[in-house]
Amino acid sequence: MLEVIAWISITTGVFSAIWILSDIVRHPQMMDIMNIVWPVNGLFFGPFAIWFYYKGGILKSKDRDIDDNRGEGARVFMSTSHCSSGCVLGDAFGVPIVVWTGLTIAGSVLFAHYLVEFILAYLFGIAFQYFAIYPMQEKKDKTRALKEAIKADSLSLIAFEVGMFGFMALVHYVLFTEPPKPSTGTYWFMMQIAMILGFLTSYPANWWLVKKDIKKTM
Repeated sequence: MLEVIAWISITTGVFSAIWILSDIVRHPQMMDIMNIVWPVNGLFFGPFAIWFYYKGGILKSKDRDIDDNRGEGARVFMSTSHCSSGCVLGDAFGVPIVVWTGLTIAGSVLFAHYLVEFILAYLFGIAFQYFAIYPMQEKKDKTRALKEAIKADSLSLIAFEVGMFGFMALVHYVLFTEPPKPSTGTYWFMMQIAMILGFLTSYPANWWLVKKDIKKTM
C-alpha cells in the first residue's frame, strides 16, 4: 500500500513540475535561474508549488505586469524555494552516484549519501545563488558575486540538509526494519518528505539571513 501511495505522490510531483514548466516556457521569468527553481520545487512540493507559483512566480514573468504586493514572509518563502531547489538537485543526483559506485563510509551507505549529497547540494545551491546575484550587479564582478553567494546561502544550505538528513536517518534506522532501496517508489517518496522537512528547517535560517541583511529576498 505504501508503494502505491509513493508512486501517486511521485507522479503528482512530476505532473506539478511539468505544469509549472509549461507556463514558464510561455512566460519566462525575469531572473533566468527561476525558470529552473519553480519546476524543481514542483517535484517535491507538488500542487502546493503550483499554487505558490501562481501566487508569486507569475509576478516575476518577463511579459506580465502584475503588482507585487506580497508580504515579507512570502518573499522569504521564495528565497527559501530558490535555495532549496539547488539542494534538491544535488541530493537527487547524489543518490545514483552512491548506488552506481557502491560507496560506503565506515561501512555505512547512509554516511556515503550524506557526504556525496551534501557536496553536490552545496555546489548546486551556491551556483543557483550566484546566478541570482551576478545578473543584478551594476558592475559585473564574478569573484565578488561568488563570495556573496557563499555568504548568503551557506547557512540556509546547511539548515536544509539538517532537516533532510535527519529524516533520512529516521528512515534508515527507525521507520523501516529494512531501509527502502533507491529502485523503489517508497525511497523517493521518503526523499520528497525529507526535502519538505529540509525546506522547513531552511526557512528560519533564510529569515535570519534576510533580517541581518546578509541575504536579499527574491
